[in-house]
Amino acid sequence: MSEIEYIWKDRKRTIFGLPLSFTVYKLTKEKLLIESGFLSKKEEEVRLYRIMDLTLNRPFGQRIFGVGTIHCCTGDKSTPEFNIEKIKNPSEIKNMLSDMVESERQRKRVSAREFMTDDEECYDGDDCDSGDDHE
Repeated sequence: MSEIEYIWKDRKRTIFGLPLSFTVYKLTKEKLLIESGFLSKKEEEVRLYRIMDLTLNRPFGQRIFGVGTIHCCTGDKSTPEFNIEKIKNPSEIKNMLSDMVESERQRKRVSAREFMTDDEECYDGDDCDSGDDHE
C-alpha cells in the first residue's frame, strides 16, 4: 500500500490556540480530508475541484491566538459547506488552497458552470455529481 503524501496537515485548535482536538485536516494535491472523532471516527473527503468559494474568518478571539477559520462552499451534494476551523496560519493556508483548487480545476477541465445545473438538466441520464464527465 502506497503512503499518501500530505501537502498540509493540522489539527483544529481549541483553548489558547492549542491543538487539543480530535479533528485533523489533511490536504493532498487532489483532495481535502477532515477526520474527526475519538472513539467513533468520521472522515469526510472533498475533491479540490469541487470547492467553489473560500472565505477566511478571524474573529477577535481567534486572532489573539493566531488562528482562523476558512469557510468553504462546494459543488458537492453531501458536503455543500464546511469549515476548516481554528487553524494556524489561516491566510497562508487559504491562499495555498485557493491556488490548488484553481490548478486542480484546470487540470480536470472543470468550470464553475458545471456545478450550476439542476438535477433535471443532467446530460444523457449521467449523475450530475460526477463533475468531470461533461465538457
